[in-house]
Amino acid sequence: MEVVGPFLEALEALVMVDRAMEVEGHGGSSYGSGGSEGIRAVHVNESLLQPLDVKIDPEMQHIRRQEQEQLKSLNNQFACLIDKVQHLEQQNRLLATKWNLLQKQVLPSQKNFRQVFDNFICSLQRRLDSLLHERERMEPELNNTEKLVEEFKCKYEQEASRRTAAENEFVLLKKDADCVYLTKAKLEAKLETLKQETEFLKCVSAQEIAELETSLCDTSIVVKMDNSRGLDMEGILRSVERWYEDAAQKSKTELDALYRTRYQELEEAKRSHCSQLKSHQQHIEELSFAIQRWQCDLENMKKQVFSLQTSVKDTEQRGDCALKDAQKKHTELQNALQKAKGELSCMLRGYQELLNVKLALDIEIATYKTLLEGEESRYCQKMKQKVSDVQMGRNFHIARDKDLTMSNGPRVKNLQHCLSEKHHWDVTGHKSSGQRKCASVSG
Repeated sequence: MEVVGPFLEALEALVMVDRAMEVEGHGGSSYGSGGSEGIRAVHVNESLLQPLDVKIDPEMQHIRRQEQEQLKSLNNQFACLIDKVQHLEQQNRLLATKWNLLQKQVLPSQKNFRQVFDNFICSLQRRLDSLLHERERMEPELNNTEKLVEEFKCKYEQEASRRTAAENEFVLLKKDADCVYLTKAKLEAKLETLKQETEFLKCVSAQEIAELETSLCDTSIVVKMDNSRGLDMEGILRSVERWYEDAAQKSKTELDALYRTRYQELEEAKRSHCSQLKSHQQHIEELSFAIQRWQCDLENMKKQVFSLQTSVKDTEQRGDCALKDAQKKHTELQNALQKAKGELSCMLRGYQELLNVKLALDIEIATYKTLLEGEESRYCQKMKQKVSDVQMGRNFHIARDKDLTMSNGPRVKNLQHCLSEKHHWDVTGHKSSGQRKCASVSG
């Protein structure tokens, strides 16, 4: 609508110029009628020899140039509008082709993307379900391992208590063994002392026997004998000797029996203590072996529990990482889908805006076209009216020129010829300028 204002002003200026030219034409006809009256009076008008005054405003040429410049500017603006319209039509066709291609290609690709997203989400869901199932499957194993760990802990505590009890018993047995060893050492010392005593007693008894024998052999006994009684001294000596021998033998046998009994008792106590010590040592060795075996089993179970805990932690971490990765990819895919939807909506809005611009330009072009056609038809009608008026004026001047040639001769004929040529030039000039204006406006 900004271009319509100067265009209408230019059309109004053209109408005013046409009206001024009509007024000038009427003035020329009156002037011609005055000339014909002078000719009829058979007087030579000196003014005819002077330059013809058509009473045209000298500013008309400037106005015409301004009108031509305005028409050029209007033509340039109209050409720019036409170029813009063509450019917009090309963009419209390009957008239409893009829209068709998008309708043909983008929608299936979106469907494919949605299908790919759905497949990926389903695969991630299946993986999550498998991880959850594996977690559910590992939970009873973890519970079993924890129960086993608790059982082994209880067993370890029991074995530790048994070990402490065995160590305490070992300490007690060691004390008993030490006591037995000390008693054994004491008994051995007593045995040695008894052996020494027996040896000493043997020596003493042997010396006493030897002394008795020597004393019996060396002593001379004076015995008053009663011959009447008939005493047998040899028999008495033999009996005394037998008695001493019996006493010594009896004491010897008693000492031997006592020594043997005490020695047997000590040997039996020694064997019993040795057997008890061996049994305790074997029991201690068995307990130490069992403790070592249980310690190895406990270490193995600790390692198994640690490996199971690490594997459970690793599986939980992998499951959490996989779940987080799946959630992250799901959010990224949703964001990409939302972004694609936003871009598609932006493209649709841009296309709608371009359609609105095209519709507005089509309406504006149609209005300009109707205005130009109306002005062109009106201007052509005016030009036809002017041409008819000019033709009538020309016929009138031709008739007048004939009268002048008949009265004034060749000089007047030449002047009339010049005037006719001038009028012809003016008419043809106006006609050609009007045709150029119509052609420029129609172009």
